[in-house]
Amino acid sequence: MGMDTTLVMDNVQHFIDQQNKVDLKYKPRGKAAEFDYGVYHDLAAINDWITNITTVYADKAKVIEVGKSFEGRPIRLIQIDTGKVQQKNGFFMEGGIHAREWISPATVIYMTGQMLDLYGTDAKITDIVDSYTWYILPVFNVDGYEYTWTKDRNWRKTRSKHGLCHGVDPNRNWDYEWCKGGASKEPCSDTYCGPSAFSEVEVKAVSDFINSHKGTIKAFIDFHSFSQLWMTPWGYTKDLPTDYTQLNAGAKAACDALEVDYGTKYQHGNIADIIYVASGSSADWTYGAEKIKYSYAVELRDTGNMGSYCQPTRFFHLERKH
Repeated sequence: MGMDTTLVMDNVQHFIDQQNKVDLKYKPRGKAAEFDYGVYHDLAAINDWITNITTVYADKAKVIEVGKSFEGRPIRLIQIDTGKVQQKNGFFMEGGIHAREWISPATVIYMTGQMLDLYGTDAKITDIVDSYTWYILPVFNVDGYEYTWTKDRNWRKTRSKHGLCHGVDPNRNWDYEWCKGGASKEPCSDTYCGPSAFSEVEVKAVSDFINSHKGTIKAFIDFHSFSQLWMTPWGYTKDLPTDYTQLNAGAKAACDALEVDYGTKYQHGNIADIIYVASGSSADWTYGAEKIKYSYAVELRDTGNMGSYCQPTRFFHLERKH
């Protein structure tokens, strides 16, 4: 067909095996556990970190359990509020909605650590943290994430049961233009939209939390991987939303900043055009149903191109004082 190809990896399994050698042996536990931001962590280690960091910074951070997963695991969110936000404008970030995209929770965790550890010492970070009440969900799809560590590294969906198949794509399950283009009604599909909108308890719990802050959350980012894209609604259609000019300007500013700091080149545009049509997504719901104007979906780069983005950084959270 006249298409050119470029080989990116000649043996994916080799990289999975090498990654597991590093990550599976590194499982810090205990209240004084050292946390390494430069490796991936299983769900138990991440929950330890959430407890540790919110204990150290209890004056500005706390844990909120927004609900339980299908298999009964807590879905834990970190709220950061320094008390200096005048109008209580909120900023919501989530990672790990797709279980196998490990760089997503790792990136959200890294950013949260920087926001708290460098608050008061880095002027830019201090200003950013003071500008919003932050709602940060490191691992959205907790059951699926655990499953990628114990059973199937490439698992994407939740773990609910549907006939002979398991799981729903939690980024096709939101109640806005649900199960139209780019979603499947086949339970075994990786893009299965579910038997109904908000059928997944995880999606319902997070959406209920966002809805309970209706009108106050001003920005939303759902982190995925990987493609190096900063995307705006809509996902369900190639038609552009009313606020596209401003949304895309925000995306361009983010891409430009990333290139200045790290040399990486991200593309920006609406989801349906820049990657593919995907209905029932989180960004479409937050923008369309909740009227959160600055709603984005970000496809991060892969760890093979990390550069200086997330070098291994260690903190003893319960022993480190400012």
